[in-house]
Amino acid sequence: MTMPQTVKTNCRFCGYQCGLTATVENGRVTGVAPDPTQYPGDERIQHGCHRWRMAPQFLDHPDRVNYPLKRVGERGSGQWHRISWDQALDEIAEKLAGLKEQFGPETLATCIGGPHAVYWPLHRFMTLFGSPNNVGIGQICWNPGTLLHAISYGWPLDNELEPDLTGCLMLWGANHAESDNSLLWHRIQQYSQTGKPLIVVDPRRTRTAELATHWLPVRPGTDAVLALGLVQAIIQNRWYDAPFVETWCHGFTRLAGHLEPYTPGYVAEVTGIPAEQILEVARLYALQRPSALFTGRGIDQIGRNSVPLHHSLDILRAITGNIDRKGASCITGMPDFIPELELELSDRFPEQQRSKQLGQLKLQGYHGYEQIRKLTSKQGKRLPMRYLTSTQPNLVWQAMLTGRPYPIRSMIVMATNPLLTQADTSLVYQALKSLDLLVVLELFQTPTAMLADYLLPSAGVLERALFETKAGTANLAYGGAKAVEPYYERRPDFDFWQGLGCRLGQQEDWPWQSFEDSLEATLAPTGVDWETFSRHGLYTLPEEYEKHERIDPATGKAVGFATTTGKIELYSELLAGLGAEPLPVPKPVAAVNEQYPLSLITGARYHPYYASSFHQLEGLRKLHPEPWAEVSRATAQKLGLTEGTTVRVSTEKGTACFVLKISEMCDDVVSVEYGWWYPEKKAAEPELGGLWLANANLLTSADYATADPLIGTATYNGIPCCLQAADGNLFQQQ
Repeated sequence: MTMPQTVKTNCRFCGYQCGLTATVENGRVTGVAPDPTQYPGDERIQHGCHRWRMAPQFLDHPDRVNYPLKRVGERGSGQWHRISWDQALDEIAEKLAGLKEQFGPETLATCIGGPHAVYWPLHRFMTLFGSPNNVGIGQICWNPGTLLHAISYGWPLDNELEPDLTGCLMLWGANHAESDNSLLWHRIQQYSQTGKPLIVVDPRRTRTAELATHWLPVRPGTDAVLALGLVQAIIQNRWYDAPFVETWCHGFTRLAGHLEPYTPGYVAEVTGIPAEQILEVARLYALQRPSALFTGRGIDQIGRNSVPLHHSLDILRAITGNIDRKGASCITGMPDFIPELELELSDRFPEQQRSKQLGQLKLQGYHGYEQIRKLTSKQGKRLPMRYLTSTQPNLVWQAMLTGRPYPIRSMIVMATNPLLTQADTSLVYQALKSLDLLVVLELFQTPTAMLADYLLPSAGVLERALFETKAGTANLAYGGAKAVEPYYERRPDFDFWQGLGCRLGQQEDWPWQSFEDSLEATLAPTGVDWETFSRHGLYTLPEEYEKHERIDPATGKAVGFATTTGKIELYSELLAGLGAEPLPVPKPVAAVNEQYPLSLITGARYHPYYASSFHQLEGLRKLHPEPWAEVSRATAQKLGLTEGTTVRVSTEKGTACFVLKISEMCDDVVSVEYGWWYPEKKAAEPELGGLWLANANLLTSADYATADPLIGTATYNGIPCCLQAADGNLFQQQ
């Protein structure tokens, strides 16, 4: 028996990964508490969060995967045999080597998510193995904004909110009140008490929107039209920052001509937002500077309109002078620590294999990436490659099923659940079922894990070190040490990739003894060792602003922006060079019809869940036991439905069931929750943990032809649908 110890560690239940202290006794965690000495530096921020409190239960949950498992029955039968890690790695390596010899390295695909993941070991392995086929999550939650910022400004942004300084705050497609409990949400609350303009663009009047001075319930999928309407109003009324535009913006005259059709009247007709409100919001954002503009996943998931919208919002920030300005936004710096680009070894990925990437997307592909990199390199910055060159998911599933343009016969899934997270669940299911080898690294038997050939136990919250870096796009890292050694035979994902790589001839490129050793090496250029970093839980330097005005000693001129012209590109020369639209052009939204008279949005997320995670935690489940389909009161009355009714939502792709909730939102719109499955249901075919019951992606399409041609984003919002009552409580019947 040892005396209890208090150790610094981190929560990993969402992307914010706040600092904790853990009480450890005999190698087991007996309690946790917020640590105000680490990020986010205020224990009150965690007060309203339910997730971190569940950490001890999470560690000992009876449904955790604790040992390597090998499938012994039919795929999806739920029949497993416990094996050793060495046996698992040996057999997986042997199978991959055989498939590589038969079909080439591109026959392996990977699929990655978060937050209990670190990306670069997967990308490093894939570089050395020689496959370009990683299915990331960035196409639906990060990449559209990151890539468009890099094109417009020369590097990604960190948007800022300083309640005492910021003069106007706009939140677009984001619901911080209900999707997380972050430092930003607390700053939004503080800001709302100042009485200054708070603008929320969302079809639903969320808890976040309830704080707004101006709520804009935009029709799903028409956001890009609204954004261009705001820009047009600002230009037409000369509310823009003329000196900044003249000095630092490229293509203003072309932009002004392009926007002539986007009058308040036209925009009101398309979006459902009154013309006078469009003018008022445009005026406030333009004149109450500094103005901050934050976006969320809602605008990353509108298919062919995600790129035009992000481009439009980049223009909105630029013409109002809200770029690299305190209280508005900051163009982030290159990390002082070793960036993910170098850890990925992406520069060693051969051109021959790059050319085999499925889809060859104009922007999120190797050619587009290299064009951006040439520009960012002018200022010594290098974006991570493999994350921003993820392949188009639909083409991966098709290659699994058809063998065209070449066969993909194996997949390794890490920290994600593609049967829940990727569009068109039925297609993903058929594709995964067809594989020769499916390996899943997970915490629980998710629906995807239930189809695996090998299911390997990942170390989770409190069991592994954390070094969160925003994928190497900012000079920021937070995290720290694990609280305990992983329970049972769980291992950090790093150990899997290193072990597999060494079995496939990559020994020289995995020089570290442990994940912590790799983090020590990553931090080395900063002069901060791993122990010191873990004690503080944060590495960052003070932000600098208006960096474009710095004088370059070599030229005697301002350094400007890392773009083709050295200015913010309203008219994008890079996009023009790629054969894409250099100015934003919104695409028509799928029209409702007699069979599907309503418009569907599928991305609602509610605390305490995170994406498709934590539904098996009883304490969290009690807080929110069933998934919602939300409609306005007028829509419910028109359909003859009452709150609490079990309903079926149907699209051309399929049907899913939810519990009806009446909310303040756009009429003739249905909002369904994302990520629902039922861990209490049978972990085998045909139920697969309730996969086919309330999964929003039963309703979406992954069709490559209708996805965004630059980044490959599928359409998750603005989908024609219908809604009707279901018979009985389907959730209890299955």
